[in-house]
Amino acid sequence: MTAFAEKFSQQAGINSLMDDLGKAMAGDQPMIMMGGGNPGHFPPVQERLGEELQKLAHDPEAVARLIGVYDAPQGEARFIRALKDLLNETYGWGLSEENIALTNGSQAAFFMLFNFFAGEMPDGSRRQILLPMAPEYLGYADAGLGPDTFRSVRPRIDMLDAHTFKYRLDFEELALDEQVGALCVSRPTNPTGNVLTDEEIGRLHGLARAWDIPLIVDGAYGSPFPELIYTRARPFWDEQVILCLSLSKLGLPAVRTGIVIAAPEVIRALSGTNAILNLATGSFGPQLTEGLVRSGEILSLSRDQVRPWYEAKMRKAVAVLHEAFGEACPWSVHQPEGAMFLWLWFPGLPITSHELYQRLKGKGVLVVSGHYFFPGLPDDEDWPHRHECLRVTYSQDDEAVAEGLRVIAEEVRQCYSDAGVR
Repeated sequence: MTAFAEKFSQQAGINSLMDDLGKAMAGDQPMIMMGGGNPGHFPPVQERLGEELQKLAHDPEAVARLIGVYDAPQGEARFIRALKDLLNETYGWGLSEENIALTNGSQAAFFMLFNFFAGEMPDGSRRQILLPMAPEYLGYADAGLGPDTFRSVRPRIDMLDAHTFKYRLDFEELALDEQVGALCVSRPTNPTGNVLTDEEIGRLHGLARAWDIPLIVDGAYGSPFPELIYTRARPFWDEQVILCLSLSKLGLPAVRTGIVIAAPEVIRALSGTNAILNLATGSFGPQLTEGLVRSGEILSLSRDQVRPWYEAKMRKAVAVLHEAFGEACPWSVHQPEGAMFLWLWFPGLPITSHELYQRLKGKGVLVVSGHYFFPGLPDDEDWPHRHECLRVTYSQDDEAVAEGLRVIAEEVRQCYSDAGVR
């Protein structure tokens, strides 16, 4: 096999996660699913999307277009036009249709973007993607075709109270050089729920402009939709920024619709790569949601229904955490400012987070070990923190989430107790 084939046959964090999720769903053992990023099943959104599906199904012209016509490699033109109009009316961004492309899911978009801006350059030099703050999304880690695609920077850790902390960008350690091909951040951050402030985004944008490189902002959980942000954050775009959005977390993970908003030369490159890899992108997600985009309802649906629902679930989960852990062992949770995850930190954990993940899986609770979320940090770097964290989702049924958190607390307390630590 080629080096390409060998790379993608190896076990990576993202395929390990998806494999675990698939086996858990198909297995006989009951499993509390707190590992993946699958959005919850929120009836008001599902009912509204069902209404749009019914309208689509009863429109013969729309059905013919949906199942019988290839879209252009840039993506479904009517959806792109409607989204351009909505974003210009809402934010005044001055977009044209040449600034938007669709992909078969955000994961595909990031695979293309990372390999556009990192790897071997025409002059033989090599570029990297700089992640200004780790932990970051585990799906990035194996998306680069070349070695050392990423480098990242440890965050500052601020303790907000006895059991709550927050990561902050450490600009003093954020050293750019000619090897950096792009900056990339997720906002809100998967896995921690951290939301970079407007000031932090502004400083990163200034660095990107100074070095004439893109700032890639992964907004899959953020603004303008699905708006899973529980603090103040202003959406931002100009042609120095590549903003990546998705329909998944609105409640449409199966339709695989990624959205990239960028300078026209980036959109042309994405469209060309789409043509080579896929011929065209799928039409279902764009056609299903075109009416919601055209009317602006996608924004009000996100703001008035989706966000409050997830924020309420987050608050319930945090309350259970405090009840379940109490003061029995060292523990802390990252301040949840967005997305649908809690990032748990167990300082001085006597076993690794991967061992804890295995124990919890044996107890019927599926989580994700935190060690996967530090792409770009040297493997030999002595930082115990990266092996002391877990990512858990609160997107599923509240009672199941509460039970899962209690099982986690019991197992963690046992780990410390076995090691004689309180």
